[in-house]
Amino acid sequence: MKLRTLGVALAAMAALITLPLQRPAAAAELPLSQGKTATSSSDENAAASAARAVDGDTATRWSSAFTDTQWLQVDLGATATVTKVVLNWEAAYGSDYRIQTSPDGSSWTDIKTVTGGDGGTDTLDVSGQGRFVRMYGVHRATPYGYSLWEFQVFGTGGTTPPGTCDTANAAKGKAATASSVETAATPASAAFDGDTGTRWSSAATDPQWVQVDLGASKDLCGIDLNWEAAYGKAFQIQSSVDGQSWTILKTVTGGTGGTASYDLSGQGRYVRIYGTTRGTVYGYSLWEVAVHTGSVGTPPVQGGGDLGPNVIVVDPSTPNLQQKFDQVFAEQESNQFGAARYQFLMKPGTYNGINAQLGFYTSVSGLGINPDDTHINGDITVDAGWFNGNATQNFWRSAENLSINPVNGTDRWAVAQAAPFRRIHVRGGLNLAPAGYGWASGGYIADSKVDGTVGPYSQQQWYTRDSSVGGWTNGVWNMTFTGVQGAPATDFDTGPYTTLDTTPVSREKPFLYLDGSAYKVFVPAKRTNARGVSWPNTAGTSIPLDQFYVVKPGATAATINAALAQGLNLLFTPGVYHLDQTINVTRANTVVLGLGLATVVPDNGIDAMHVADVDGVRLAGFLIDAGRSRSDTLLQIGPAGSSADHAANPTTMQDVFVRIGGAGPGLATNSVVVNSDDVVIDHTWLWRADHGEGVGWETNRADYGLVVNGDDVLATGLFVEHFNKYDTLWNGERGRTIFYQNEKAYDVPNSAAVTHDGIVGYAAYKVADSVAVHEAWGLGSYCNFTSDPSIVQAHGFQVPVKTGVKLHDIQVISLGGKGQYAHVVNNTGAPTSGSDTVPSKITLFP
Repeated sequence: MKLRTLGVALAAMAALITLPLQRPAAAAELPLSQGKTATSSSDENAAASAARAVDGDTATRWSSAFTDTQWLQVDLGATATVTKVVLNWEAAYGSDYRIQTSPDGSSWTDIKTVTGGDGGTDTLDVSGQGRFVRMYGVHRATPYGYSLWEFQVFGTGGTTPPGTCDTANAAKGKAATASSVETAATPASAAFDGDTGTRWSSAATDPQWVQVDLGASKDLCGIDLNWEAAYGKAFQIQSSVDGQSWTILKTVTGGTGGTASYDLSGQGRYVRIYGTTRGTVYGYSLWEVAVHTGSVGTPPVQGGGDLGPNVIVVDPSTPNLQQKFDQVFAEQESNQFGAARYQFLMKPGTYNGINAQLGFYTSVSGLGINPDDTHINGDITVDAGWFNGNATQNFWRSAENLSINPVNGTDRWAVAQAAPFRRIHVRGGLNLAPAGYGWASGGYIADSKVDGTVGPYSQQQWYTRDSSVGGWTNGVWNMTFTGVQGAPATDFDTGPYTTLDTTPVSREKPFLYLDGSAYKVFVPAKRTNARGVSWPNTAGTSIPLDQFYVVKPGATAATINAALAQGLNLLFTPGVYHLDQTINVTRANTVVLGLGLATVVPDNGIDAMHVADVDGVRLAGFLIDAGRSRSDTLLQIGPAGSSADHAANPTTMQDVFVRIGGAGPGLATNSVVVNSDDVVIDHTWLWRADHGEGVGWETNRADYGLVVNGDDVLATGLFVEHFNKYDTLWNGERGRTIFYQNEKAYDVPNSAAVTHDGIVGYAAYKVADSVAVHEAWGLGSYCNFTSDPSIVQAHGFQVPVKTGVKLHDIQVISLGGKGQYAHVVNNTGAPTSGSDTVPSKITLFP
């Protein structure tokens, strides 16, 4: 740090020497809510996040989207008796709203109803108890959203009870790091050595941070900061379980330096002071940081319970059952980017005369242990009437674990991507095309038996795994089969077929079922070289529902992570879940299962989910929707550098879908990064949106779809589309892909925007030059450069030319002449040309 005048330096040191480092008593009217974790139904933008309403700063605010039903809630950290709530409204206020409490963030009780509010400051006397307190907006007073400068909750409890916060310094002598140090004489460790004569100081820029590793996860209840003259004016106190994903425990603005103490409520192994605005022209400088730990009094998260409001459980005697299906379909038929989510669960038995039409975000599943336990004399139908007979946008729906006896002998399942058909017995035929045989672009079948013939007709591509069919009539471009009894023989030279007798590694998706009256989740075992269905008598294990945290709308990421830390699995019920911290899955064999396309949205630029480098994690049945602020990686399986052997018990990712844009602007550098070895990716659609809201070359930018760094990773049924750079980048050894469907980004503005290393266009599927062994079957890439049809992409696929690298049955296609490919793979393969949509193929490379 630069020299100051001697008088200023001596005065500063004298002030610090005379001030004892101790924790002052809390003010009598300190809100229970201040600095606690806050979440909301929506944030207008990143600068108006939920945390701003509980930071104690009346110059910052939370504001919502411009619709009526919006909410803001705060987690007090423990059950509290609430006596007063103060709402300091910005000009966009609520005319009608409710104050609610909840013990768990799921079930809510009204403790005050306000009608005809006039804004300003509302001071409400209330009487209630709960860990969570919420303002639930009913009607806005202005055309804007709801906006609160501060949301203050008063009462008793909620924070750490007196005497349970240890006065000892848990950080003393622990390992410390920093974003920078001014000199070698001011290291990070000096702020944690217990010596007020030594200090850490940073470079003279914003932001800067210093952090300490407590050695193990602790309950955090307080922190003391002893600033040198170069202090932080605005900063955050953050915690982390892994030193990578951070949770804000306290936001400080208008800091004045000196000594300051703050109450905290949270957990973590790492504690960080993250400076955003310096109080001087110099850096940040701390004589000492003391961290206090103790019990925060938070009760354990309870497993089990009901399945929430959007799970519809029926049996053959349910009255007006057809009407229930019709009502949901009427709402969801064309609701492509809406927030509603539904799951039908059908108890074992025989259902007569049912036609369950499935729209967006609607799933139907049987609750038997085998598909034939739940039998429908009727149909499970997907058609494309809503889109004038075009089925290319019939995304995000599913059917599982039941049998169908179609009314006219053939069931219709005319879907596109992200619409799995699993563990189904069709006692008849299956038509994969819409009525009228319009365009279709699907799809995926696994662990299913079709007694009759499957007719894809207009379907451009399809992947079928570990199943049995009575016949298969035709195909357009890419029909791939592994382990399918009755599949057509390979014929890619003149036809669309790629057929492997068995699937090298597979494990069916976990599913919910009824054992008597008790819900359980069945977790199928791994199979090697499988052929045909796994049922009846599927090998595997059952997990009772009370070993799952049943996640319902309103649940917080903090509670989700607490449940995982307790050893619970996760069952996401249908809904949209905004996350203010990364979900961290750290325990081997954890099951994370979604119902009804449950959707998680990371806010404020965090990652959505991280999975540790452990055995046997099952991720299944949910959608990750990118938030408005750029995330680095939406889903990370294993941290960078993972190397453990999971061959005997791999992590599986099944029916986990990613969307960037479409429902609104979304940003991410990477959609999915796989660092662990032996992972099995079984059916995913990673989609940078080409239509909907928030779509544009930079508006919903996402550079990479799938990045594989782990070794021995297998992908079966891989759909990846429209990314700004490589859709799939494979860096790991001995990777395998069976079936790949890709479209390059439609909105490439010109050739220059995607020219790199002297190559026009990023390959749809690139295997890194360093890879020695890789093999893939049944791959297709299509271009539709609507912004600049003159673009000629160099190739669809790029791989090193080595004896251990082999591609089987690959093709590129120009859709109607909107752009072209010069080659199929590297500099090999005939170019596409003209407006005829004709594939250019290679059956084996090299």
